[in-house]
Amino acid sequence: TPERLKQNGLTMASSTLIVDCNITDVRENTNLRCWKVNNTQVDLYYRESKRITEGIESCVPFAQYNRYTVNITFLEVKMEDYGRHFVCHAGVSAAYIVLKLPAPDSQAYLIGGFIALTGVAVSIMCIYNFFKIDIVLWYRGAFRSIGSVDDGKLYDAYVLYPKPLSGSHRWEVDVMVLKILPEVLERQCGYKLFIFGRDDVPGQAVASVTDENIKLCRRLIIIIVPESLSFGLLKNTAEEQITVYNALIQDGMKVILIELEKIKDYTDMPESIKYIRQKHGAIQWSGDFTEESQSAKTKFWKKVRFHMPPRRCPPLSPVQLLMHVLCLYSG
Repeated sequence: TPERLKQNGLTMASSTLIVDCNITDVRENTNLRCWKVNNTQVDLYYRESKRITEGIESCVPFAQYNRYTVNITFLEVKMEDYGRHFVCHAGVSAAYIVLKLPAPDSQAYLIGGFIALTGVAVSIMCIYNFFKIDIVLWYRGAFRSIGSVDDGKLYDAYVLYPKPLSGSHRWEVDVMVLKILPEVLERQCGYKLFIFGRDDVPGQAVASVTDENIKLCRRLIIIIVPESLSFGLLKNTAEEQITVYNALIQDGMKVILIELEKIKDYTDMPESIKYIRQKHGAIQWSGDFTEESQSAKTKFWKKVRFHMPPRRCPPLSPVQLLMHVLCLYSG
């Protein structure tokens, strides 16, 4: 009667692997039952390292046959063991096992990839938020469009500021509005501002000058000082009413609110200024009216420039355009 052999037991404890070879054979058969690798018994093949050994054979007798079990124990599985045939012999019959590398855990890879991508996205967002102003200003400078903006506007910003003032704050406001703003935004950055008291024609009515020019501006810059020092200013004046109405209601103009000093309490400020503060926030002046504070590269002016409209290069003349093309091809 031919021998019947099968391997059907595989267990692993920690790093130890045990495989059982179950053999069904007639009682009279005395065939040798053993494990071999490369046609050599495993005990001989691994006699030095004892890393892989053959266990003691066990036998369970039945009425017509015996059930034998011979196991093989891997104390340690190495890369050289994968793909190798470990054969269980019982006379002329044999069965073998082949160890295969475990399939990669796709779910773990997906989770790890998702976590990695999320971490990268969060890092990019944090870096962008931290350097957003510098990135935007760099982009505007590097990819500045050529030509004028065809929106019918003449000025980049209308400057609304409290007047008249007394004491030190009058001097600070005047220096900011009439000296520093023009120096930085107009001379250094190329913007064009409308400042009431500088650009209007003497004798014109405030309402008509304001209504006419606010419609020609792309932004509204509002300069404010602590309410206790400017009580009654920017409160329902004709200029304030017209500029705020046009900015917030009629044209939806973007507003840049600049605090010359930190203002903690807006309770007594006009409702329009409260709304602007809540919607657009405020930029607090951090300079000291020195030459160092009049550089467009300082943090304060970068914030102001970020909220200003992008600047465009003036149109190139035919000669300049030809030189520009020749430079591109020669480079």
